[in-house]
Amino acid sequence: MKKVLAIVLLVLVTLPVMFAAGKAEAKTNYEIVVVPKDASNPWFVRMKVGVDEFAKDTNHVVYQRGTPEIDATLQAQLVQDLIAQGVDALCVVPVDLESIEPVLAQARRAGIVVITHEGADLENVDYDIEAFSNVGYGAFIMDNLAEAMGGEGLYTTMVASLTNGSHNEWADAGVAHQKANYPKMTLLTGENRVESFDNGDIAYNVSKELFKKYPNLKGIMGTSSYDAPGVARAIEELGLVDKAFTSGTGMPLDNAALLESGIVKSLTLWDPALAGKAMI
Repeated sequence: MKKVLAIVLLVLVTLPVMFAAGKAEAKTNYEIVVVPKDASNPWFVRMKVGVDEFAKDTNHVVYQRGTPEIDATLQAQLVQDLIAQGVDALCVVPVDLESIEPVLAQARRAGIVVITHEGADLENVDYDIEAFSNVGYGAFIMDNLAEAMGGEGLYTTMVASLTNGSHNEWADAGVAHQKANYPKMTLLTGENRVESFDNGDIAYNVSKELFKKYPNLKGIMGTSSYDAPGVARAIEELGLVDKAFTSGTGMPLDNAALLESGIVKSLTLWDPALAGKAMI
């Protein structure tokens, strides 16, 4: 049965307990592979720091292996390759829930322990690790956007893809929170959820077209770490600073200039390095 854990509870989970369910033979070390959405995203570069620290501090063979770009098919193939390699455990941050689900089922049939992060809706896992309540996080992003917008105006939501589990949970929670707490804000009809495909240039281009198409659009709630920074570029280019706003997930160091300039009022995050360690 799948179990969903908050990272703060991970002190209760030990490797011997985890692997007792997945392996009959006692082992002194395990081969554990962390599979992020891709290898180049600064978010997952930071995750690798935590993975490498864990490997250094333990006797286990632990490493991160990602695809060169965010692509659900490539990620599924990588996981299949690792299954064939016979690793002991896979820790996966899924790109697309639908495409990875049958591959994770294959891993479990092979006796591999499967841990996920940002995969709360997946069934074929032993544990899913979340940094927080997805509902609470979505509401928090919305609070930041509402504050920037002055609690009123037209807005829309942006996710990496419509099949990304966590991003859509955050967006749904944000919309629900807006409806309950900010009656003067209105969700855009027709294009109430757009996709960035975890790509800053796409986030920029999509948001630029939205602002042109809907002159009254005042805010975009982002979820991917590329969303809000991409939207901010469009806001700056179109001369909409302090007229249009965005809020979402992002790495402060990579977006320091946007934050210092005030184009982006806030970015939210958790430490990917700790998330990587928590999965292991």
